[in-house]
Amino acid sequence: MYVNQEVRRGLLGRMLTEILDTRVMVKKAMKEFPENKSLLKLLEARQLSLKFVANVTYGYTSASYSGRMPSTEIADSIVASGRETLERAIRFVNENPKWNARVVYGDTDSMFIQLKGRTRQEAFDIGYDISETVTRMNPRPVKLKFEKVYHPCFLVTKKRYVGASFETPNQAEPIFDAKGIETIRRDGIPAVQKIMETCIK
Repeated sequence: MYVNQEVRRGLLGRMLTEILDTRVMVKKAMKEFPENKSLLKLLEARQLSLKFVANVTYGYTSASYSGRMPSTEIADSIVASGRETLERAIRFVNENPKWNARVVYGDTDSMFIQLKGRTRQEAFDIGYDISETVTRMNPRPVKLKFEKVYHPCFLVTKKRYVGASFETPNQAEPIFDAKGIETIRRDGIPAVQKIMETCIK
């Protein structure tokens, strides 16, 4: 059971809202200076730090012995609400004939949606429509943010994928984007990373 923020706004909620709003601001700044490599590196480190701080806040509430503010009820409700919201969104996207889309992967707070046979521009249009529709389905501040179109993409397993990513419809050249695979993992050697990246490209 949650108390409406009009009645009383919790400390944890206020703190996380500020952290996440700051992260959004930093990510917007990154898009304004794409050619300044040193500034991009600094801003990337900052937004990642803010993400980690927000993520470990959940861990703090779940740590019953070593945590400084243990509250397993909060931790359990975060997991349950997140799962419920994601499952409802996945069902809605899969069952909506308007988009003819299929969620191939959904985890924690994100969805990978396959749009077979569609152009990149159609993928952007449908992606924006899905994110706006799912956002309207949920109470504030829950928001589904449309991030990018991969064209093409390999989805290997959970949290392991690679593709040519486009963040805007008018982006001419794709960005080589890899998550969790050997090309970016730090436990390998440079030779393996370079060979794999070349093969994938």
